[in-house]
Amino acid sequence: MKKKYQCVFEGIAKQGDSTLLNNIYTDLYITQGGSKQVNTEHEVRQIEISSRAESQEIQIQCTNLFESPEQGKKIRTVLTKGVAGIGKSISVQKFILDWAEGKENQDISFILPLPFREMNLKEKEKQSLMILVSQFFPEIKGLNLTRDDKYKVLFILDGLDECRLPLNFKDNETWRDVSSPASLDVLLTNLIKGNLLPSALIWITTRPAAATKIPPDCIDRVTEVRGFNDEQKEEYFRKRFTDEEMANSIIDHVKQSKSLFIMCHIPVFCWISATVLQNTAGIKY
Repeated sequence: MKKKYQCVFEGIAKQGDSTLLNNIYTDLYITQGGSKQVNTEHEVRQIEISSRAESQEIQIQCTNLFESPEQGKKIRTVLTKGVAGIGKSISVQKFILDWAEGKENQDISFILPLPFREMNLKEKEKQSLMILVSQFFPEIKGLNLTRDDKYKVLFILDGLDECRLPLNFKDNETWRDVSSPASLDVLLTNLIKGNLLPSALIWITTRPAAATKIPPDCIDRVTEVRGFNDEQKEEYFRKRFTDEEMANSIIDHVKQSKSLFIMCHIPVFCWISATVLQNTAGIKY
C-alpha cells in the first residue's frame, strides 16, 4: 500500500512525472455537514460562496473522520463530497499513506480501497464479498474479516459519481453472508447499510450531485472538501517552489487577479497556475 500510494501525478492522471505525495501535500479545508439539497448551479459557481462560508463551518481533520465529538456515539459510515478537482481522491491517498507508514489510524487493521470506476467492470458478475475483496487484494485471501474482535476494516468507496450500478437500497434483498454470491449491487448496498460486515467502517467520496444515491439514514457523518483556504493556497505554492523569492513573486501575481485567486480554492487550479507561471518564468522545481 505504501509503494502504491506514495507517489502522485498532479493535474493529468498517469501522465508526466510523478511526485512524492508527502513532498507536495497541503492540508485541505474539510468541513462537517453540507447542503441537504443538490445545488443545480454549475459546480464552479459554488467556489466563491464556499470561500465566504468558511467561518460558519465546523472544520475537521481528514485523519479524524471516524472520531465522534459526542462520547459514546459511533461513526461507521462517512460520506465526503466535493466538486471536481477539489482533492477528494488525494485526501483518500494521503489517508491511506499515513496509515501504511504507521503515522495515523493505527487501530485499523486493513484499509481496502474499492474505486467505483474499477468496480463498474464487475457490475454483471455474481460473487461473494470475500471473493470480491480477494480479487482486489489477493494478499488477504483466506483471512476471516468477520472477526471484529481481531480485525478493524475500512472500505473506501471512491468516486460514487462514476458508479454505473443502480444502488437499489429500497428493493435489494437483505444480504448478511460474506461467503454467499450475490450481484455487486446487492453486496454494496448491504455493505453500506451494515448488513454485511456491520463492524466495518465505510468511507464514500463523491461529487455533490451524486450524493443523493445514498439514503441519509445510511450515513453517520457528511463532510465536504472545500479545497484550500487562503493560507493553504500560499502554502501550496511555497511547497511547489523552493526558491522563497520566486514563491513570493508567484503568490503576489496570483493575488493580483481576484478571479484566479478564488479559483485556486480548487487545488487543480493551483497546479495549473504553478505550471503556467513556471514555464513563463523559466522556473524549475
